Amino acid sequence: MRQTTEAEYGEFARSVWPQLYRTAVVIVGDRQLAEDLVQSALVKTYVAWPRLREPEKAHAYTRRVMVNVARDWFRKRSWTHESATDLTDEGAPSGDHAAALVDRISLADILRTLPLGQRSVVALRFLDDLSVQETADLLNVSTGTVKSQTSAALAALRSHSHLLPEGSHHD
Repeated sequence: MRQTTEAEYGEFARSVWPQLYRTAVVIVGDRQLAEDLVQSALVKTYVAWPRLREPEKAHAYTRRVMVNVARDWFRKRSWTHESATDLTDEGAPSGDHAAALVDRISLADILRTLPLGQRSVVALRFLDDLSVQETADLLNVSTGTVKSQTSAALAALRSHSHLLPEGSHHD
């Protein structure tokens, strides 16, 4: 890889890391596994970097790789025990930090109860702000599947909203 391309890749990796990490934490439910997942996706992107000319295509490629690697991990290891205890420290509101931490922990516990497909859809639709079509393309499913997975995930999250601290959810 020539020097300028290597520098471009380095800048790309630094710029996409935070968003990929937040998405990965929701998908795999564990900070350390999320770091491993993002690293795996970025390594695969590094290998493909010479073919990825446009930054938005590189980001989409990396996100797709990340979701596919997570799917493979779950399939191969038959993960039945996930150990998520929190989301990320990034984006925590200032003010009552302890209350924000409790909210994130509670939400992470609830998200962990969702099946992988629903967690992936929630992460991609709401954290990455992808459209239904973009999410479907990324997950290689129909838009109807994305809609039904989203609906089921939101219903499950609503049914668990009583577990969140008072004032952290809207009725």
